[in-house]
Amino acid sequence: MEHIGIKVLAFGMIAEKIEATEFYLQHIKTTDEFMEYLTEKYPQLQGMKFTLSLNKNIINKNTAISEGSVVALLPPFSGG
Repeated sequence: MEHIGIKVLAFGMIAEKIEATEFYLQHIKTTDEFMEYLTEKYPQLQGMKFTLSLNKNIINKNTAISEGSVVALLPPFSGG
């Protein structure tokens, strides 16, 4: 089945909190809009620190999201 919109991948504790590792969204045009959706739909994410990746690029400011994009929610990483 073909999905239209954006694919969202969740990892680690974020996936545990939202009880999903992958889902699809439609009608989301920017990363700010996406974050607003996330905190509304998943209030348990409020206050959690995580990084947003759009098509394998780390996002630090509002960015346009186009159809077919992949957004990843990345938990904090510890290096070593």
